[in-house]
Amino acid sequence: MTIEIPDELAATLASPGQDPARAALEALGLEAYRQRRLSEFQLRTLLGLASRWELDAFLKQHQVEKYTAEDFEHDWAAVLKRRGEQATEPHA
Repeated sequence: MTIEIPDELAATLASPGQDPARAALEALGLEAYRQRRLSEFQLRTLLGLASRWELDAFLKQHQVEKYTAEDFEHDWAAVLKRRGEQATEPHA
């Protein structure tokens, strides 16, 4: 894939000293991860990170939480559902 960005804009899109192509790749990967279109493994592969610890550091650096409020709400709903199922189960 090739993305053409005018030179005067490319320099503003990357942090000082960062390769604009790498900045674009990271931004694309981060957004796909945030939207849950990429798994952690896929993001690691895309960015060429050797370990999940490197990925954790990368996500922290970019202020991306791995466990979101949405994750909590989903988990809490599952707990409440299970509690309701247990309450209606006959006791032995």
